[in-house]
Amino acid sequence: MMLKGKKALITGASKGIGKAIAVAFAREGADVAFTYLSSVEKGKALENELASYGITAIGIRSDASDFTQAEALIKEVLDAFGQIDILVNNAGITRDNLLLRMSLDDFDAVQKTNLYSVFNTTKAIIKTMMKQRSGSIINISSVVGVKGNAGQANYAASKAGIIGFTKSTALELGSRNIRCNAIAPGFIETEMTDQLDAKTVEGWRNAIPLKRGGQPEDVANACLFLGSDLSTYVSGQVLNVCGGMLT
Repeated sequence: MMLKGKKALITGASKGIGKAIAVAFAREGADVAFTYLSSVEKGKALENELASYGITAIGIRSDASDFTQAEALIKEVLDAFGQIDILVNNAGITRDNLLLRMSLDDFDAVQKTNLYSVFNTTKAIIKTMMKQRSGSIINISSVVGVKGNAGQANYAASKAGIIGFTKSTALELGSRNIRCNAIAPGFIETEMTDQLDAKTVEGWRNAIPLKRGGQPEDVANACLFLGSDLSTYVSGQVLNVCGGMLT
């Protein structure tokens, strides 16, 4: 029960990595609030699944990329829980294309969902965490934000922005005992990668030193570490969960 007594909020948690984080947190004793947007049925199902662990679970339909909605989200969770100890900014989308063919709308949409959402929720929560004089903010970036990737200039820019934002936030809030770290997942096998052909997936796996794709639970375990008291002296860091891809 690594998170017993803690209250957590996770954005974009109805499926994939976000869902794995929510389940891991609930399993380890945290009360969990999470957001979903389009996946309403999956959100309701996850709420029931989390509650089965004996914790309080709250699923909220909210768009973290909208500043007003993000403020309302934080207020709703605080009204329910009284505090927020862990914020996981996980909401994200892709709109892949070569830069030559990328539209302004596709560039803007990715920045708004991936990067602006991190600003919005963090901005809305920091006064509360400062009063608590504690808190762990975990931002889900990507190895693409570290090394770049052809066809993903918009995604890479948003995820690199998250890293810069994370480090700056850690410097600003450290004196109030608020930690801020980023996780950079590599090739994680989720519903999204299920749509790729088998040959492409096998090519990715062979290029990774551990010779396998990551699982959502691999990222969730890193979040457990950064959200728990095991990492009270870790802040401003980027934890690459990539099977050695960046080595």
